[in-house]
Amino acid sequence: MNIREKIEEQERTILSPRACLSLASKGRVRPEKPHDLRTAFQRDRDRILHSKSFRRLKHKTQVFLAPFGDHFRTRLTHTLEVSQIARTLARALALNEDLTEAAALGHDLGHTPFGHAGEETLRKLLPGGFYHADQSLRVVDRLEYEGKGLNLTHEVRDGIFKHSKGRGEILSSRKADMPETLEGQLVRISDVIAYVNHDIDDALRAGIIKESDIPPRLIKMLGRYHAHRIDTMVGDVVQTSLKVGLEKIAMSPSVMDSTVALRDFLYDKVYNSEFAQREHAKAKKILTDLYRFVLESPAGYVKDYPAGDSLEKRAGDFIAGMTDLYALALYEKLFLIRPGTL
Repeated sequence: MNIREKIEEQERTILSPRACLSLASKGRVRPEKPHDLRTAFQRDRDRILHSKSFRRLKHKTQVFLAPFGDHFRTRLTHTLEVSQIARTLARALALNEDLTEAAALGHDLGHTPFGHAGEETLRKLLPGGFYHADQSLRVVDRLEYEGKGLNLTHEVRDGIFKHSKGRGEILSSRKADMPETLEGQLVRISDVIAYVNHDIDDALRAGIIKESDIPPRLIKMLGRYHAHRIDTMVGDVVQTSLKVGLEKIAMSPSVMDSTVALRDFLYDKVYNSEFAQREHAKAKKILTDLYRFVLESPAGYVKDYPAGDSLEKRAGDFIAGMTDLYALALYEKLFLIRPGTL
């Protein structure tokens, strides 16, 4: 018995009957020989962690356009916070941590530069629209490794694809909207727990809101501080999921209502604020001009893969893959007159 087989045996012994075991994976699009040391889900986690798209997350902002300050969240720090919350939940519920971590680390690989503003801009520019969850799956399937993709397992791909819910139901009553595995459902709820808390933290730091703006009833239910609110939400998910026998990942009605209300507060006071609209206008101008430029002059910018995809689609891949810093630098290079160049 090799090390990977010992780990698989430990999963059968330790994990909940509701957990997705590595040996039970539906497999990969391209079958591969099992590794001697790592399970299938461990390999997926490692492939995501070592990918170029994962490294680029460090310079993609979460809410603010290339903010000045060292402590604002980026897509990378958001991803790590989601992963930490999801792994805490998985361990408490005796679910598969490796599957949970892999899906968490990969869930936002398709996000654009400039956060929500960038995604909305691309959605209007591209003929087929744009949605970051679709793009995250496209990244791992068709863009990484020069178009070969990461060849991830079905379960990790499903968790990545179904992690997002926008302003829809966090834990949807429609089975088709939810990840197939409980581990994927953990990533979906952890994404919300992470961003509704850290985006408030960043908005306070930026001076967009004050602590007194947060509705008192939400403070009473969830807690006044960042750590307290996360602890309340995580503890509630564990207790409520156990109460329903792990038939699904669940949150109590009172905590869910408060979480949704906190999300609505963020949309009203932060994402749709006057400040955010000014940021959105900047992002729209930069990304629109860059997209139109690379459509007219694709050489050196737009890849020739995936084969068969339109130039518009591949130009969208190029724009979506940019970091905030690269988009700003390229815009300056292409469109701005530098001192001393005339």
